[in-house]
Amino acid sequence: MWKAPYRPREHEISQTYNDGLVDIYRVEDDAEPGYAPKPSLIKVGVLAFEERRLGIQRYYQGRQNQVQIEHVLRVRKGFPVDTQMVAVIRGAEAQYAIDLVQNVPDVYPASWDLTLARVAQVLPIQGGEDNG
Repeated sequence: MWKAPYRPREHEISQTYNDGLVDIYRVEDDAEPGYAPKPSLIKVGVLAFEERRLGIQRYYQGRQNQVQIEHVLRVRKGFPVDTQMVAVIRGAEAQYAIDLVQNVPDVYPASWDLTLARVAQVLPIQGGEDNG
């Protein structure tokens, strides 16, 4: 007999995160003291994601602010994520700035929607791809 998945509260929607993995990095200054800033990326963690539809309203609001929104990813809350971090989708060559972090109500497990905008300046990843 099939049993519904356990949810702590009624009317919550179960989320699947089977569209891929996204690496989350924080930006730090890698320069020696007294030298010009040299930003580099340090891996914070990896999150599984579900790709969400990029709505026309969100797309054009980004265009009005000169931001090229390319992805909206739903991720499970695991560690603090903020708009000062950079996301790299595994299998893609681009780096994305996290433009917006939104809490998603009434889903299980607790989730965020991350709005990603492509960045023009690709930063070096400190310690290579296996860091973190």
